[in-house]
Amino acid sequence: MIDLRPETGQAEPLARTFAPSVVRYIKLGRGGQWSDQALDQGIITFGYLKIEHVVCMKGDWALARQQLAQMGRRSGGVSNGLRELREFYELPNDALWVTCARGHFWWAFADGGVVEIEPPLPGGPTRYRSTRAGWSNTDLNGEPLTVRSLSSALTSTANYQMTICAVKQANYLLARIRGEVDPLRTKAAALIKDQRDLASQMICRLDWRDFETLIDLIFARGGWQRQSAVGGNQADVDMVLTQPITNEVAWVQVKSRSTQAELDDYVRRFHNDGSFDRCFFIYHSTPKVLRMPDSADLHLWTAERVANAAIEAGLFRWLVERMH
Repeated sequence: MIDLRPETGQAEPLARTFAPSVVRYIKLGRGGQWSDQALDQGIITFGYLKIEHVVCMKGDWALARQQLAQMGRRSGGVSNGLRELREFYELPNDALWVTCARGHFWWAFADGGVVEIEPPLPGGPTRYRSTRAGWSNTDLNGEPLTVRSLSSALTSTANYQMTICAVKQANYLLARIRGEVDPLRTKAAALIKDQRDLASQMICRLDWRDFETLIDLIFARGGWQRQSAVGGNQADVDMVLTQPITNEVAWVQVKSRSTQAELDDYVRRFHNDGSFDRCFFIYHSTPKVLRMPDSADLHLWTAERVANAAIEAGLFRWLVERMH
């Protein structure tokens, strides 16, 4: 891959005041095929092979329109193509360019005018603009702007069929880049924390029989299938579960109260048995914090971890009904 950037020296630091004059989404090649080149080299790539660079640099948009028409485009396609060309060439350096690639939204500011690639590689971009400080996929606080963490109203912009378009959710995007938190999100997060704290307190008050029932319900709603009775007189294990999707077999030990010595004993039994894929040791109360060996097949659930699982499984009301 040819590095198309000029030697510009050290990148300028980004200003904390983030107020672009305009926001534009740009598709970096058909299907994003130039994304890696653009992101790695810190450039904004663009195509339109049959439209002369010198014509656009002169601002001879009447001639550019003729060249677009000669490509066989209909009137609507000519108008959209001309708009894209003019925006790529004429938008100022304080315009924000955004794109979607590698599971993230990326943003950058252009630095200077358009540079022609001569000769262009087959299937590659024909021109580009350098960026002020490269492409970024984090907000100003360093938090990743992952596609899954953003509103689908924004990420659906990536489905635009042409190359450059306005971003309808620009205010939302700018707020996310600035790292601003929506007041509703803050309030919701506080409510979620309160619910988890309350669930944890209720779990610590459960009778051992109700605690075992709760664990059984959590795993059942998570797709695990019980292959043994709950509790009873089984020597080493309270539940044997299978996961039909992964074919894993899990050993589950449930204790309302436990100690480190008891945990260590059950870990030893699990390893001695050797017929299970995973071991879950679950408790809600202990005089001292318990420690599980660091291993991918060992899982230690505290009351807080059980509370999270119970809420995710829709069992908060079940907990409330067990309170007297």
